[in-house]
Amino acid sequence: MKSETIVSGARASGKLHIGNYLGALKQWLELQKKETTQCYFFIADLHGMTTSFNPKELSSNTLDVAATYLAAGIDPKKSIFFLQNHVLEHATLSWVFNCLTPLGELYRMTQFKDKAQSEDQANSGLLTYPILMAADILIYKATAVPVGDDQTQHIELARTVARKFNNRFGKIFPEPQTYMRKPLRIMSLTDPEKKMSKTGDEALLMDDEPKEIMRKLKKAVTATEGGKKSPGVENLFLLLEHFGTKEQTDYFRGQQKNDSLKFSELKEILARDIGNYFVEYREKKQELLGKKEYLAEVLADGANRAHKVAAQTLFEVKQKIGLL
Repeated sequence: MKSETIVSGARASGKLHIGNYLGALKQWLELQKKETTQCYFFIADLHGMTTSFNPKELSSNTLDVAATYLAAGIDPKKSIFFLQNHVLEHATLSWVFNCLTPLGELYRMTQFKDKAQSEDQANSGLLTYPILMAADILIYKATAVPVGDDQTQHIELARTVARKFNNRFGKIFPEPQTYMRKPLRIMSLTDPEKKMSKTGDEALLMDDEPKEIMRKLKKAVTATEGGKKSPGVENLFLLLEHFGTKEQTDYFRGQQKNDSLKFSELKEILARDIGNYFVEYREKKQELLGKKEYLAEVLADGANRAHKVAAQTLFEVKQKIGLL
C-alpha cells in the first residue's frame, strides 16, 4: 500500500519554459519513481478560467501541455494523469469548502491581491480559486503537495480548510504538507532581476530548437553597474549547473575568477547543452501531438482512475454533512 499521496496541478497557459521544467516538472518525475508514493498530476484547466482566456487557445494549450508532460516522462501507468474538469468531484467539493470558508481568509491571499490589480475585471473565480485548489488536494487525501514558495500560503489554507471540516463534521482529511526542495528561481534572460516568464526572448522554452536557444542566449543580459555581481551571469551559471557538466562549470568559474570569462563561449556551450538535453523530448512531443486520439485516451483513463478515488471521498463528505 502507498504510504504517501502527492497531488500537483499545472495550468494550461502555453508552452513550458525551462524554469517550469526545473522548478516543477522535473520534481514530478522524481516523485513518480518512488514505490511508496501515489502521484496525482493534473492539468488545471478550471483554474485557467480565472483570468482572461480564449476558448480555442485553452483547448490547444491543454493538448500541448498534456503532450509536454508525457514526452518529458510522466508515466500514466505509474502516476494518475488527467484533466481537472473531467473529474467533477473537484468542483463539488470546492462548493462545500466555499460554504465553510470566511471571506476574510480569501481576501488576505497575496496572489489574489496581486492578480486583482493586474486584471481589468477581477472575477469571483479569482477570489475563490484557492478553495478549488484546496478541493483539488483534499479530494485525494493528499499528504504532501510539491509547490514553489509563492504557493505556500495556499497550502496553508488547504490545511485550515481540512482542520475546519474535520473539527466540525468528523475527521476525513489529512492536513497536507508542502513538499519543497531548495528554492529554485530561473530568471529572465533579458531582465534577470525578475523570474522567467513565457513572453518573448526572456524565456528558453522546452520546445526551442538549438538555433533558437542560441539566438535567445546571445541576447541574455550579462552587464551590471557599479561593480555589483551580475544576476544575468549568475543565471547563466545556474543553467549550466543543471544542463552542463561539473567540468564545464569549474572551467567557466575559473575564467570568471580570473576576469577572463568569454560570454560568447559560455553561451555557445550552454546552448548546445540545453539543446541536447531536450532533443529526445522534442522528438517525442511531436510524435504525441500527431496522436491526439491517444492523448485523449490517456487523459480519459487517468480521469476514470481519479474519479474512483474522488467519488469515494465525496461520498464520505456527503455522509458527514447530511447530503443524501
